[in-house]
Amino acid sequence: MPKDSIGHLLPGTVSATRFVPAHIPRPEYVGRKAPAPFTGSDVYSPARIEQIRASGQIAARAIEAVGQAIRPGITTEELDQIGHDYMVAHDAYPSTLGYRGYPKSLCSSVNEVICHGIPDTTVLDEGDIVNIDITAFKNGVHGDTNVTFIVGEASEAVTLLVERTKEAMMRGIKAVAPGRQVNVIGRAIESYAKRFNYGVVRDYTGHGVGEAFHSGLIIPHYDSAPRYDTVMEVGMVFTIEPMLTLGGQESDIWADDWTVTTKDKSVTAQFEHTLVVTERGAEILTLP
Repeated sequence: MPKDSIGHLLPGTVSATRFVPAHIPRPEYVGRKAPAPFTGSDVYSPARIEQIRASGQIAARAIEAVGQAIRPGITTEELDQIGHDYMVAHDAYPSTLGYRGYPKSLCSSVNEVICHGIPDTTVLDEGDIVNIDITAFKNGVHGDTNVTFIVGEASEAVTLLVERTKEAMMRGIKAVAPGRQVNVIGRAIESYAKRFNYGVVRDYTGHGVGEAFHSGLIIPHYDSAPRYDTVMEVGMVFTIEPMLTLGGQESDIWADDWTVTTKDKSVTAQFEHTLVVTERGAEILTLP
């Protein structure tokens, strides 16, 4: 993802697949075109939740390690190496590596890239933003999280977008409670985002996570009532990961079938946590 003459991203060069030691267990989908259909439950036992927390903590700390390296002049390929090395050093498998053919150990989504940006020879510049999305697999479960970082200093509009996208995620998390339908989460997020005339991406959502990378449970980030009416239960595990833009909500996808950008090329930010529904609300499982 180098840039064209007006600063929009272009595809860069993707390096070879990284090595994962043989002693680290792989998710069942590695080496296959797609994961097997998930037939389990999104509600987990306390013991299994602790294992998801352990995976989530590795993912969160890997993002911390990547974040410490972000600066003008570094490539997203180099950031992928840092995240990969951290997970492997902690006996976790990078969940994205080999998922439906995805070639890297994290997603690095720069500026107008909404999600699923592939690390490559893109050089980060002063004022860019980059979303780092990492999922770690260990003990048979995944923990999924992402953070948007500012490279150096950005404009006030972009800086506020990043801050407010994180706040939107937290408002969605605060809306979680057993007995409520999942559509209350998107209602809380969109009502906040509309105060600033931000676009709220609809094509990509939160999801059930744990024994499956994506279980089939959908958590929309917009006001979808009554379309998504799954009732939250104690022990249910899923992600909340709003994607807000400085422009519209429509998206395009590149020829690589992964990189998703805003159609109007407006800047976009995202934050994500994996959480579990508790009797009092929600507990975040992806804290470092």
